[in-house]
Amino acid sequence: MENFHQRQIAIPSILKIGKNEIDHIGQYLLEAGFTNVACFFSAGIEELYGEKVFESLENQGINIVHKDIIDQTHIENVIDTAFSIPKSVNVLLGIGGGKALDYSKYCAHILALPFISVPTSTSNDGFCAPNASLLVNNKRKTIKATIPYGVIVDLTAVKNAPDICVYSGIGDLISKITAGRDWKMACSLSKAQFNDFAYLISQNSVLELLNYQDWDIKSLKFLYQLVYSLLMNGIAMEIASSSRPASGSEHLISHAYDSITHKPSMHGIQVGLATYICSYLQDYEFEKIKNLLIHTGFFDFLEKHPLNKQEFIQAIRKAPSIKEMFYTILSVPENIDKAVDFVENDPICKKTLV
Repeated sequence: MENFHQRQIAIPSILKIGKNEIDHIGQYLLEAGFTNVACFFSAGIEELYGEKVFESLENQGINIVHKDIIDQTHIENVIDTAFSIPKSVNVLLGIGGGKALDYSKYCAHILALPFISVPTSTSNDGFCAPNASLLVNNKRKTIKATIPYGVIVDLTAVKNAPDICVYSGIGDLISKITAGRDWKMACSLSKAQFNDFAYLISQNSVLELLNYQDWDIKSLKFLYQLVYSLLMNGIAMEIASSSRPASGSEHLISHAYDSITHKPSMHGIQVGLATYICSYLQDYEFEKIKNLLIHTGFFDFLEKHPLNKQEFIQAIRKAPSIKEMFYTILSVPENIDKAVDFVENDPICKKTLV
């Protein structure tokens, strides 16, 4: 009889989501056996939380061997930094937003060291994703990395982050609905491989937020649900060995918009609006997505900070060429014109794209 082997899936060994968790970082690292740490902060985050982090580590006898402030993510700099980190370091700690987390995550991946992710906002699912968004030849690329060894989310810090971070997280999370639909469609045409378990985890995490009734985006219960749902999508990507559970036509539009505009918004803001458009094209969960984006105030926020309409239309037309061999609803040519027509005539698009 032929031998079959189940693939092992990496999941975070440390997982803490709650109030004031930054105060306990040292305790969690010590319990895991880490003694020498390299710390990476997003710009401005050390001023806000550095004292708490350092005190927590020092109280547990953990040595801060290396420290960096991250304000850019050029892959050449990441590689140089990785090989300058002292060999005594046995864990890397990233604290702040996406740049610091992606930078330190990829350093850890290069060095085959554990990485602890400490996001201070919920702008996307990158804090638990098995990849990193870096600049390669000045173009943003998603590069395979390693899923974090630990995720520590301080909901108090997340609550104090700017509203745009929460709206970006909502936009990135809701995109899993259209991404999942694109994935299933691609598989039905033998243009992708499917993983039922990854799909189930990803979709269920989004449905939990869709069915959530407390729309106060600053309540700790809502933020916990948002963090939990984004976290599960990071794990879904690890299970699938692909970004497919979390990224589809809506992400292609956002990436295309990044390449066109001189004034990009946060990733999840662009993705959220693109999800609204792509769910219309798919004729799938359109009203639920619209309802969530209305009631959380996402569209109200975007109306005050609109995207460029003509650049967004260009992005829709360019989207299918962004990723080779990546079939989505936008791979059907007539859907491009249908999407542009929707942008031109939909009342919400008229307010959020100018």
